[in-house]
Amino acid sequence: MTRLAVATIALVALIGSVALAQDSTPKVQVFGGYSYVHVDNGGLTGDDLDFALREVNLPFGTASNFTGWNAEGQYNFNRWIGLAADAGGRYGMPITGFRNDKLSGLPKATGYTFLVGPVLSYRTKSRITPFVHALVGDDRISLNATTITGVSTPVSSSATTYDDFALALGGGLDFRVARHFALRLPQVDDLRTYHNLNHFYESAFPNRLFDGLPLHQSNVRISGGIVVSF
Repeated sequence: MTRLAVATIALVALIGSVALAQDSTPKVQVFGGYSYVHVDNGGLTGDDLDFALREVNLPFGTASNFTGWNAEGQYNFNRWIGLAADAGGRYGMPITGFRNDKLSGLPKATGYTFLVGPVLSYRTKSRITPFVHALVGDDRISLNATTITGVSTPVSSSATTYDDFALALGGGLDFRVARHFALRLPQVDDLRTYHNLNHFYESAFPNRLFDGLPLHQSNVRISGGIVVSF
């Protein structure tokens, strides 16, 4: 009887420890925070803009640093495998002034990603949980309508929006600070988009020719923020 009681207690303890380990893995995680995106502008240069927009006094330049936000919902099937839905926004001015401080009306650009895919996490008793993911979906880029002044002839841009395939390969670290809260420090993604930037800029600037820009871009997205677990 004593052996049976000990074996029963040990079995109950083992089942309890397994259940506790399973319960320690959150079923749902929600992440939200800031993102910085180094945008691949497809090799577009100020010289390209000067030529396409018919300026000869070299007024234009380009910029690649965009800021924005990143949000994600993740469902965990077990302690290792999950499925994430990711959304992000980025904002900036891809066209800048180069040698002319009097330029105004430069167009503003926005980009939005909507992605989904599997997540692999390495969960231990440590407060740190590293993870990797592969996300696929859609990326939408837009340029607003405006008129650039401060050049020899004002240049008008039309509002234009393009959607195309996107892929994010990356990962990060979650640092648990409380039972249901963690800090993501950070998440880094190779965000690959497949826009035809030649057509995009030709739509934004009608009757202007852009040629030779590649049909895919490799952007770098760095995100950080708060993770809430349920």
